[in-house]
Amino acid sequence: MAKPIKLGAVFPQTEIGTNPADVRKYAIAAEDIGFDYVLAYDHVLGAGKETRPNWDGPYSYEDAFFEPLMLFAHLAACTSKIELATGIIILPQRQTVLVAKQAATLDVLSGGRLRLGIGTGWNYVEYEGLGENFYNRGIRSEEQIEVMRALWCEETLNFNGKWHTINDAGIKPLPVQRSIPVWIGGNHEKVFRRIGEVADGWISTNFGSPDEDGRRIVDRIHGYALKAGRDPETIGLETWVSARDVELGKAASKVHAWQEFGATHIGVVTMGAGYETVSEHIDLIAKFMAEAEMGLG
Repeated sequence: MAKPIKLGAVFPQTEIGTNPADVRKYAIAAEDIGFDYVLAYDHVLGAGKETRPNWDGPYSYEDAFFEPLMLFAHLAACTSKIELATGIIILPQRQTVLVAKQAATLDVLSGGRLRLGIGTGWNYVEYEGLGENFYNRGIRSEEQIEVMRALWCEETLNFNGKWHTINDAGIKPLPVQRSIPVWIGGNHEKVFRRIGEVADGWISTNFGSPDEDGRRIVDRIHGYALKAGRDPETIGLETWVSARDVELGKAASKVHAWQEFGATHIGVVTMGAGYETVSEHIDLIAKFMAEAEMGLG
């Protein structure tokens, strides 16, 4: 039996511009259209390409990114029910306790609407600029999740880990959600293990259709969950469809196929489709919603 689906709008970070009115317009429209969540990407630093002739990253200093937690604090004030999801926060380049505090604050101010998607990222320039180790980011993120969850659930705690020490201290206010959902993005075997062992869900940026490769990955995640004593059915799966799918009238079939596959969240990405105004992005997500609802079982 297919699982219920939540539909999301991926905030067009690099194309929406810097006009606060447009930012609010997009979020309010997504809520009014009926989306369950809005999701935002994360990048703190953009690299200069002129001094890096072999740079092959998808983003550079020319691409604008609102910091997601700050962005969502703003959007929490102009919306009332839409979930605010990071997809993803690059957790290991940040101080763990500070992220826990920021997330808890945002969860309180939004009335419990935060879903914290995290990942390890690919941009060593950001790690260098933020003073964090790029090369142990994966294993370090596991302890970070443990620390954040403890801080969200306990008034004070003592924690002595490999990278974190907390002596009889805690954060206040505690979040509305105990604990804030932590999803993980990425496509690597170590990430699949991490998801199965500790995450509330997997954010997959698969723009295609479900296939045997995807099934094998989900099976591996579920296998890791079982070894960790967890129920695999409690682990969510998010995937995205592109604006191109909507323009070609394929959104309904894509949504139906992913629902049958077992996805729990499906977002629509409008960046990179050539839209020049926030109204064009909004028109596309409205069209996606209309098509997607036709595909839902």
